[in-house]
Amino acid sequence: VQLVESGGGLVQPGGSLRLSCAASGFTRDYYAIGWFRQYPGKEREREAVSCIASADGSTYYKDSVKGRFTISIDNGKNTMYLQMNTLKPEDTAIYYCAARVGSYGCANPDYWGQGTQVSVSQ
Repeated sequence: VQLVESGGGLVQPGGSLRLSCAASGFTRDYYAIGWFRQYPGKEREREAVSCIASADGSTYYKDSVKGRFTISIDNGKNTMYLQMNTLKPEDTAIYYCAARVGSYGCANPDYWGQGTQVSVSQ
């Protein structure tokens, strides 16, 4: 399985970014895929931000991003998107795409992407 992220960058507070994660190589017909983030200086900690189940589209959002971030999936393209609006400096982190096969939740992912930096600053 390969997860390829894109869409990170530098944006001012209040701005928007869209992250993409293109997935390939799944051997199960359903999976959960989402985003974790790792804050600067906390290399051992990754927190779940959002997750979506390919089977039924059910979603999870961390409380601090509810109403600002929207996760979606294009099953035909095996690509997942995270639209991030009203970004705040505290959203600054490395964002990792992660997937768990045969699941409706992203806990304990089987696969990880390489990470993409999101920086929110004036």
